[in-house]
Amino acid sequence: MVYVVAASQNAKSTLLIAFLHRSRASSLPHNHSHSHDHGHGHSHAHAHAKDQSDLRLIVAVAVNLVLVLAQLIGGLIAGSLSLIADALHNFNDAGSLVIALVARRIARRPADSKRTFGYRRAEMIGALINLVTLMLVAIYLMYEAVMRFAAQEPIAGWIVVIVAGIALVVDVATALLTYAQSKDSLNIRAAFIHNVSDALASVAVIIAGTLILLYDWYWIDPLATLLISLYILWHGWEMLRQTIHILMDSVPADIELGDLVEAMQAVEHVRGVHHIHVWQQDEQHRALEAHVVIDESNLLTFEVTKQRLKSLLENDFRIQHSTLEFELASSDCPSTERIVGH
Repeated sequence: MVYVVAASQNAKSTLLIAFLHRSRASSLPHNHSHSHDHGHGHSHAHAHAKDQSDLRLIVAVAVNLVLVLAQLIGGLIAGSLSLIADALHNFNDAGSLVIALVARRIARRPADSKRTFGYRRAEMIGALINLVTLMLVAIYLMYEAVMRFAAQEPIAGWIVVIVAGIALVVDVATALLTYAQSKDSLNIRAAFIHNVSDALASVAVIIAGTLILLYDWYWIDPLATLLISLYILWHGWEMLRQTIHILMDSVPADIELGDLVEAMQAVEHVRGVHHIHVWQQDEQHRALEAHVVIDESNLLTFEVTKQRLKSLLENDFRIQHSTLEFELASSDCPSTERIVGH
């Protein structure tokens, strides 16, 4: 619904009432779907693609759990902290994949009377849980590595190398299973980063095991664990910032609010823009609401102005959902000088 604030004069009020009546009659029922009618065939294909991607995640979970068991047994027999650390990391990965899968399924639910925005944020919550858990595991492993520096123990390097080699193959395969879906979902990307960091951790463990076999450098095992943990913390923090940015309804990182307002005010018949809000529901969906001041002498071109603004927002700023409240230049809207917020 678009609202126009009327001027106080009788003539203007009469014209405005007639205009609103015609505008409302022509615009109902209002549809925010943007006419995305792709047909039954396309919907079926899209659903099949989602099922396939979910199956990949389930396979990745199963493979990771088998790997965790093998790494724990190998790490305990060999006495390798880095191998046990990698096993814990892989177990966390399996959990992250389960969380990602559950969050993804919840996010597909349509909007209802309780959650009118839908369930898209479920994926953001899943990503938040995964990233916080990942960073806590990394901090724990750093603590264990420091303790191992103080009290080094003999390690069976050959067991470490063999188990870590198997783990590397599994980690790469799991990462490949989640790679395609990670491009469009921060939730899946968090799980993907888990898998990539696991692969790198396996490489570090193989190097550590080889150096232990060749030179008896037992200190390399806690060092590898420490490096793995620092890498996890670095990547985890970067993605955690992105997740919190979206959950806080922040302006998308690639949008400069001043440029957006300037572009809207450059549209013909627009006299000003204020009380603007821009946010992301998830990585793909952006929304905007704003008060737009228009020339009262151009009421008949109101619909054209509205469509120009919506096209500008979608094409130049990738804002698919915009709610615009229109006001006449002569109306006395409080705080028109306030560009942001209410």
